[in-house]
Amino acid sequence: MLQIDLSVFPVLETERLILRRLDINDAPTVFTLRSSPEIMQYIPVPLTQTIEEAETYIHSIDKRMEEKECVNWAITLKENNVMIGNIGFYRMKLEHYRSEAGYSTLPEFNGKGYVTEALQAIINYGFSTMKLHSIEALVDPDNIGSIKVLEKCGFEKEGHLKENWFFNGKFLDTVIYSKLNKGV
Repeated sequence: MLQIDLSVFPVLETERLILRRLDINDAPTVFTLRSSPEIMQYIPVPLTQTIEEAETYIHSIDKRMEEKECVNWAITLKENNVMIGNIGFYRMKLEHYRSEAGYSTLPEFNGKGYVTEALQAIINYGFSTMKLHSIEALVDPDNIGSIKVLEKCGFEKEGHLKENWFFNGKFLDTVIYSKLNKGV
């Protein structure tokens, strides 16, 4: 099984971004992200209703990181440290050297290449430092923006699962994209 060390949180830096540990001070932005029907339209989880729920979510991420189930970063602008989204390895399957990547950003920062930049940073970290063999992303087939980001970052479509997820009284499809570690 893959062994990872998160005793010192990995802060990642790109040309325009700093990816740092999510903390309780990020609760207002987490609330905005997770309570917005626009942002969450392709993520089948209930909308966050209160700032306290956002704080609980941050604590749950901390606990899951302690248990090496995930790694999550706040995406911040290097120029002013403003949090614009989050990104991470949300379901790590260390016994298979594989993890699922996921991300969300505030709408005003979409279309500027920030998610692509952040995703490439965690891919590099996942492959070179964590020694993952593969990274997957589970995507709603209607989420064209996310699919474009994944393809820009070298992910390939592996499959399309029909009505495999039940949420809000409907069965939803999932498209699986993945990228193999080919010596980043």
